[in-house]
Amino acid sequence: MGRSTPVSMVVLIYMLLLLLPAGFSIGSVYLTGTRILLACVIVPLAVRLFCGHFGRIQLTDILFLLHFLWVGLSLMINNPEQATENAGSVGVEFLGGYLIGRAYVRDRHSFAALIKILTTLIVLCFPLAVIEAQNGTSVPIQLWQMTGLSTPPDLSIDRRMGLERVQLAFEHPIHWGLFCTIATSLYFVGLARQHSFGLRLMILAVICASCFLSLSSGALLAALVQIGLILWGFLCRRLAQKWIVLSVGVAALYILVDLISDRAPIQVFMSYATFSAQSAYWRSAIFQWGMVNIWSAPVTGIGLHDWLKPIWMHTTSIDNFWLFIAMRFGLPAFAFLTVGYGLALWRVGRINFQEDPTLRQMRRGWVLCFVGLSLSLSTVHIWGAIYGFVFFVFGAGLWMLDETPSSPHE
Repeated sequence: MGRSTPVSMVVLIYMLLLLLPAGFSIGSVYLTGTRILLACVIVPLAVRLFCGHFGRIQLTDILFLLHFLWVGLSLMINNPEQATENAGSVGVEFLGGYLIGRAYVRDRHSFAALIKILTTLIVLCFPLAVIEAQNGTSVPIQLWQMTGLSTPPDLSIDRRMGLERVQLAFEHPIHWGLFCTIATSLYFVGLARQHSFGLRLMILAVICASCFLSLSSGALLAALVQIGLILWGFLCRRLAQKWIVLSVGVAALYILVDLISDRAPIQVFMSYATFSAQSAYWRSAIFQWGMVNIWSAPVTGIGLHDWLKPIWMHTTSIDNFWLFIAMRFGLPAFAFLTVGYGLALWRVGRINFQEDPTLRQMRRGWVLCFVGLSLSLSTVHIWGAIYGFVFFVFGAGLWMLDETPSSPHE
């Protein structure tokens, strides 16, 4: 493919709006900069996508559309009075983010530019994160509150390790951590052919430090998994089937844990992916009772109704994105989303880029990012701006399915 414009203005505006935590309400609808942008582009981009303007129509495109439609159906059945507003919110953030990624990141140049924008924003925001970790004040939120516009609440959460949890411009510290952790392998691996090892190592340190300041075990888990996979790839670089060996090893470990533990392997995993025993206990209980709710309404879910849980379980949050989808909207919604997600990762991972080192590194960075994020999302929930951003970056990697590898010297 020939060289194209490095990055669309739409992508640049979208990225900047993520860090502008201002909004306003029209009736019961709360609008932010990202929601307004996504609402403006979602319909024309969907039409163009299914007309073939952004490469071949992928099965993932269809499955993600079916996921959104099933979410809408679930809400119409369970909460008809709230269906339009909530389904619209899901459509704008989930499909809107995905469509911007699919539409405007279409080659290696725009993909590299996206990674550079993301890492630049993290590096520039790092001093603000350090300030917030010390005094608990989100500078972006405080500045925007002075304009009179609505902002996410500047949360006051118990300190961890003597530090305040950084949320910066997002609804929750977990979301700031995930925003940073997405850049871990995308930058360090994806731009390996463009930036020196020393520069990448320094920026990786800033990315990981920014992620750490969220003090979110879920976000840190994603970063650690990615770093572990990067080290595995390096140490086993001469092993032709290293990823198959790793996959078999993980599957064998899963079976072993299932045989020797009185808990499900996912519960064992979640118990170690937390900062405290109390958090581990709550996540295990949430998973257990979440499954009860799923089997009580497996087809259309429970919608927005209060979920069944014991009286002593005072939490209202569901710290598991995949569990949340199945519980709220039913197993078909879960299946459409996870099959579309997994299929895209599998297909991109199977492309032969051996003759194109640049594409090979970009592909590996993107796949490792979402492998780590997949595990993290089993311990945290996402909504709002970060929800759209996760699927924006996911959609931004699917150009590789249409890419023609270049020669090694290119």
